[in-house]
Amino acid sequence: MNIPNLNHGFLPDEVVLQILVRLPVKSLLRIKCVSKHWYLLTSDKFFITLYNELHVKNPVVLIETTESSELRSSLICVDNLNGVNEFSLDFIRDRVKVRASCNGLLCCSSIPNKALYYVCNPMTRDYKLLPRIRERPITTFHPNGEATLVGLACDLFTQKYNVVLAGHHRTFGHRPQNTFACLVFDSESNKWRKLISMQDDSFTHMNRNQVVFVNGSLHWMTETCSLVLVLDLNLDIWRKILLPNEVGSGSGNRAYLLESDGFLSVIRISDSWMTIWNLKDYEREKWEMVDRVSLRCIREMVPGIFPISQTGEYVFLATHKQVMVYKRKSRAWKEMYSVKNSSTLPLWFLAHAFRSTIFSCH
Repeated sequence: MNIPNLNHGFLPDEVVLQILVRLPVKSLLRIKCVSKHWYLLTSDKFFITLYNELHVKNPVVLIETTESSELRSSLICVDNLNGVNEFSLDFIRDRVKVRASCNGLLCCSSIPNKALYYVCNPMTRDYKLLPRIRERPITTFHPNGEATLVGLACDLFTQKYNVVLAGHHRTFGHRPQNTFACLVFDSESNKWRKLISMQDDSFTHMNRNQVVFVNGSLHWMTETCSLVLVLDLNLDIWRKILLPNEVGSGSGNRAYLLESDGFLSVIRISDSWMTIWNLKDYEREKWEMVDRVSLRCIREMVPGIFPISQTGEYVFLATHKQVMVYKRKSRAWKEMYSVKNSSTLPLWFLAHAFRSTIFSCH
């Protein structure tokens, strides 16, 4: 790909590009309005790819809050590099809740109308209302008419995305069956497709929220914490990956599924330790323990601490009232955010891993 030749200033475009690509999204959007030349430069596919590849390496934590006066969702962004910022989802013009996050996009469901789903980029305030779902199974998922699993898969290279809604189908007036109904939205065709399989797995709230997209597949940890349920979006096939035996061993341990620098990763929290494994060989399902962290200095928080996002350099974790970051090189803990008012729900219940990109919904 070629960079447009827009050298009308004192600096070559290659230098300007290296400056612009490091700006936060909000600053970049302002820059686009300053100069036609900068607008063309930052709209080029080469720049968009370069920008996304750089910023996707800096995961942040999004905390969903609700403004009681307007009943609209707001988001607090906790960033290890840029601190704490707040922004709103009011551009969607609907009361929504965040159901999934992937590579800069969010999948949100309408609160008044459970059949409506949106995909949005909260940084660029771009959004798309997905085609209304008319398949009957989607309205009869167990337990409350909502999909048990919601997944969002965004490919930064192709700029395409999929939304997945899945759950155990329940015939009206009957108990849930083992029939697992799954609807997949494809951004390229702008259509839904349906998959039916047999599954008997169950999921906790945290398992449902921490869906991970790697290797062209979506991953959820099951309630037993012994295996991962995988949906291959290229083949439309469900399969399972076994977790390390140590993850489920011992009483009082908790396990969470995350992504780490392109690897599928699992973190186990015990009374005294946080242990991290990465799936280094995806095809052969070979896990490798990459870190073991003592929790003694935060032992009072351990019963209510949950990992939300990570890289090879740090781990974001949420408690009832705080967001903490653990810096793996210095072995240091730091508080990044604390709730100032009374919150009815703990932060880990409302937190999502996020990357700030200029991924378009259209």
